[in-house]
Amino acid sequence: MLYWNIFLAFFIPGILGYGGGPASIPLIENEVVQRYGWMTIEKFSEVLALGNALPGPIATKMAGYIGYEVGGIPGALVAVFATVAPSLILMIALLGVLYKYKESAKVKRLTLYVRPVIALLLGLMAWNFFVESYEEAGIWQTAFLIVVSYLLMEHEKIKIHPAFVIVGALVYGGFFL
Repeated sequence: MLYWNIFLAFFIPGILGYGGGPASIPLIENEVVQRYGWMTIEKFSEVLALGNALPGPIATKMAGYIGYEVGGIPGALVAVFATVAPSLILMIALLGVLYKYKESAKVKRLTLYVRPVIALLLGLMAWNFFVESYEEAGIWQTAFLIVVSYLLMEHEKIKIHPAFVIVGALVYGGFFL
């Protein structure tokens, strides 16, 4: 039953997460933290930060890690398969249809409508992470990390890649928090 639950926890976000890994992260968080209780929001945010720091698709990295934590190596394999299975099934089944209608105005309009929903889901997840950080580390540590991260990534003379900022925040948290 555990492996079935692992499969469902990653297969359902894979089906509903239109837009790739970033769109499915809030859905995975709901399954892993809220529904099954395998992780706390703090632990999930650490897994997300670690996944963002590594190269490759975020959803499969998170699935592999969480699946391993919950069910060992078989759990990791089930979670990674469940993450890629919806895309694999849809691409095989609907390849001809997708190719035929890829330039359709309706498909392009659908993408325009879905983007704000994804932005709201990511914003809600960021807010939850902020609240958790505020409660765990305090307002000054949280504000410091937010301001420094923003400046490092957005200042026109610095422009550090987000992966390096995430690694720096992990190191900072390891030493000071």
